[in-house]
Amino acid sequence: MNGVLALLKPRLWSFRNGGLSRRAKDHRARLCFFSLVGLGFWLGIFVIFHRVLAYFKRVEGFGDILAFKLMSMVVMTFFALLIFSGVIVALSKLYLSRDLPLVHSLPVTPGEIFLARWLEVLMDSSWMVGLFSLPIFISYGLVFEAGPAFYLLTLPAIAFLCVAASGLSSLAVIGAATILPAGRIRTLAVFFGVVLVLFVIVAVRLLRPEQLMNPETFQSVAFYLQSLETPGSPLMPTTWTYDGIRAALAGRWGEAAFHLSLSFTGGLSLLAVNLMAAEKWYFRGYSRAQTAPTRLTAVPDPGRGWSERLSFLSPPVRALAVKEIKSFFRDQTQWPQLFLLLALIVVYLYNFSALPLDRTPIRTVYLQNLLGFLNMGLAGFVLTAIAARFVYPAVSMEGQAFWIIRTSPVALRTFLAVKFFVYFLPLLFLSELLIVVSNLLLEVTPFMMALSVTTVFFMTPGIVALGIGFGAAYPDFASENPTQSVTSFGGLLYMTICAGFIALIIVLEAGPVYAVFMAGLRGQVLTAPQWLWLVGSLGLALAVCALAVAAPLRFGLRRLSMSSNGRGEGDRPSAASRGRRGQGGNTRDKR
Repeated sequence: MNGVLALLKPRLWSFRNGGLSRRAKDHRARLCFFSLVGLGFWLGIFVIFHRVLAYFKRVEGFGDILAFKLMSMVVMTFFALLIFSGVIVALSKLYLSRDLPLVHSLPVTPGEIFLARWLEVLMDSSWMVGLFSLPIFISYGLVFEAGPAFYLLTLPAIAFLCVAASGLSSLAVIGAATILPAGRIRTLAVFFGVVLVLFVIVAVRLLRPEQLMNPETFQSVAFYLQSLETPGSPLMPTTWTYDGIRAALAGRWGEAAFHLSLSFTGGLSLLAVNLMAAEKWYFRGYSRAQTAPTRLTAVPDPGRGWSERLSFLSPPVRALAVKEIKSFFRDQTQWPQLFLLLALIVVYLYNFSALPLDRTPIRTVYLQNLLGFLNMGLAGFVLTAIAARFVYPAVSMEGQAFWIIRTSPVALRTFLAVKFFVYFLPLLFLSELLIVVSNLLLEVTPFMMALSVTTVFFMTPGIVALGIGFGAAYPDFASENPTQSVTSFGGLLYMTICAGFIALIIVLEAGPVYAVFMAGLRGQVLTAPQWLWLVGSLGLALAVCALAVAAPLRFGLRRLSMSSNGRGEGDRPSAASRGRRGQGGNTRDKR
């Protein structure tokens, strides 16, 4: 294990010395922010599951069955997330990481390299799932009044499930890497993973799962209970984990220890199989990974014709815009995200068509327009999620070639403006499509339709500008996968401010819009104070939208200018200075 520990020491030292850098204060502030956000999510998960389980516990007859069925679904979901995350992380750590050429030149065997990397894969792909599964099982223990031994057995059960998932993921990656280059495997894994998620989302939604809580839809209560007690395969690690936790919850410690032993030995067996496979095939797969990744399909040039369509722009600005469009469509890892986006839009609109408005005790007209008003906020949150995936990483996608932008005859202000408009126009079309179609399904009044369309029209540029501004303020040019920057400090800050921005717009419009709607419903005329209130609130909302466009772009421009000029970047030379040195070198060559 000496070689493995030596390979792990740089990772351990980075954690130990992280607080000793010159940016320690900034790191501590980000750590506090992440901790508060994570604690909020942790407590939210605990409260939701505790209330749901307490409700199930009060239902006689099949309340416990529902609770345990929910537990099996949670375990299966976590295992699927661990598998998918493990495949992506294993591909990066084992085959595509930038430090692998240096590591393979060291006097260590491929088996030691694999074991050290596998331990990193285990930690990186499992820590978040393990951490956020704890409040769920704690809520089970509190509701079912389990003793301390339940929690002591649950922790290793989750850990062994993570080991099994990581073992299966890395074994699949090793086998695939001996056949295909790792770059193509990552593209295929993302593609089929997103297609699978797309299929599950659409299939589950079309099954109308809300009807499962109504036993009257089944032919008999016995058939209903039988459908909830579907057993799992005894060969699956999820079955061992579920049976062990359920036995510990019921106080059957011998049975719980048996299933826990199955999980432990199963995880170690998978690790042993991984080590044997690595000794044979790991280095062969690593050698194949050094070839350039090829495209899944041959497609025509997506940028063809855009130069003529954008001929009204100056040549440098037109070149930047065409480059942005080409980069987006040439990256085939973006295509599965578009499929997933399409599925989410379909499910979002289908939810409105499935609402039982005719069976509610509230007046249909009032409920339709209430949902239409709240739909503006929902559309804003959907747009924020899309912008977090595509807009926020737009600046970081320049990568190590950002120095070309700095040395080009284009100002940073123009660079950010091009990014803004390239993403603003399609997102505006998408948001208006969502709001119009959903309001047509709800059959809202013409006033609510006009208000929704206008509000979304002015909110969309604010959401896009926040994404571009914070993406420029907190760029990550050195990341191997810039799309993961949305989970960074800047990404979480962007989503938090976007949520506050959308909530503020909805709150500003709620009062006067309610007054206008009720006056129209009762056939009354608005008074002068109500008109003043309406105009003032809408004007303030418009000012907030304008501020959401101007302030983040200015903030991102200032931060990006400071970082690219060398300030705040440590001892690394800035892009501008590298450009000047390059120009000076060319001048000396000419001399």
